[in-house]
Amino acid sequence: MSATPYQQLEQEWRRLHAFRGALSLLRWDAAVMMPRGSAAVRGEQVAALETEYHALLTTPKVTRLLDRAQADLRGLEVWQVSNLREMRRQRDHAIATPVLLISRLARATAIAESQWLAARRDNNFALFAPHLEEVLLLVRDKAALLGQALNLPPYDALVDQFSPGVGTADIDAIFKALSRRLPGMISEALEKQQPQEVLPIAGRFSVAKQRSLVVEVMKAVGFPFDQGRLDESEHPFTEGVVGDIRVTTRYDAADPFAGLLGALHETGHAMYDLGMPTEWRDQPVGRDRGMALEESQSLLLEMIIGRSAPFLRYLQPLLQKHYGASGPEWEFANLHRTLTRVRRSLIRVDADEMSYSLHIMQRYDIEKQLLAGKLAVRDLPEAWNAGMEQRFANRPSGAADGCLQDMHWALGSFGYFPSYALGLAIAAQLWEALRAQLPDVDALIQRGEFAPVFAWLRDNMHGYGAKLPIKELMKQASGQALSANALLRYLQGKYLAESP
Repeated sequence: MSATPYQQLEQEWRRLHAFRGALSLLRWDAAVMMPRGSAAVRGEQVAALETEYHALLTTPKVTRLLDRAQADLRGLEVWQVSNLREMRRQRDHAIATPVLLISRLARATAIAESQWLAARRDNNFALFAPHLEEVLLLVRDKAALLGQALNLPPYDALVDQFSPGVGTADIDAIFKALSRRLPGMISEALEKQQPQEVLPIAGRFSVAKQRSLVVEVMKAVGFPFDQGRLDESEHPFTEGVVGDIRVTTRYDAADPFAGLLGALHETGHAMYDLGMPTEWRDQPVGRDRGMALEESQSLLLEMIIGRSAPFLRYLQPLLQKHYGASGPEWEFANLHRTLTRVRRSLIRVDADEMSYSLHIMQRYDIEKQLLAGKLAVRDLPEAWNAGMEQRFANRPSGAADGCLQDMHWALGSFGYFPSYALGLAIAAQLWEALRAQLPDVDALIQRGEFAPVFAWLRDNMHGYGAKLPIKELMKQASGQALSANALLRYLQGKYLAESP
């Protein structure tokens, strides 16, 4: 019996899945292993694969098969119908973007990423500026074309790539709620914490010791090292596909927690990817449901769990084991105060839970201005510094601590940053529901038993892949519509009601 149109589409997407995995490994290698001088060569390689991927996705054959499968849904299961919808969505996004633009963006971002690294290390924005200008021009073209094809404003079209079904109206509603409450809550938390003595944790913590701690924690969480790796990079990230997941973190010899927290963030991504429905892993419906949910899982593990009292009680003996930690600065109360300290930090990845969303609002405002042509690239550092001064009463000393701290714009990822703030709101909402249904979760975490936590997440979120829209999935998992309410309740309870 010949294959049906739908079955033929599944075969086509298995090929696309293989290309996606290869591209992912090339990107991982560029950040971890590749010599800096090889950026142009890597750009050509990535451009070739991106072009081929785009050609496969937009071929007339795929369009014909999609139309035929859509015309007769009889015999298709619910998952298959959802998969067909996601296939159509991917094809629509791809066909709206010309292959020449895809190729130019791949080359430009490969070089821009390399120049971003150099500029950050030299604290010299001028090294990066012309490359960001080129990427920005190409992203504007892409946003305009996507917006026209999807009947969305250009910036909303970019957001839709990363968080399908979420638009600026949703983002603005959450940011409005947070901006009303967070500044006052931050001031109140700073005032409350001010008299609390925090002993500094001084010393030098070798990469080898930090890595051994990180690996033990990742294993306890459930990361499969027989199908994944942990490496170092300038900016922590997760790449790969299920069966070959690559996680990186960044160590600081003067900070015993930076590498661990970065690894927890990325392990959250990895565990979400690993929790996808096994039988659909090479199909669109078996992928994540967008970066807002991806970031919710990383922030849930890094911030909500990783800075909680139960997790610190689990971690305390491991600090003794790997660092030889002893003395009053390593006692639980001081560790808890250290990792829950509210600060007007300049660096997003070092930010506390309460101020984190303000960092995202800053980037959201700026990238919309850049995309609309209201802010020139040359004026980015000053606009950044002014925004930090307004939000945090703190001004970066240079571009490395300012507009060069994130790699996203070098990669052309405009529209990505809102995912972080949405993700934190989603994480708090899921955590509230999880605690209600798993009342002994604190005791489990304190014992280092993370399997029940991830079983709940698989049952209520991970295992749905891309089957449901974000808002429907959140309503089903938490019983509430997506909002900032759970996050504000969580922050109020942890930082303003409880004693450390």
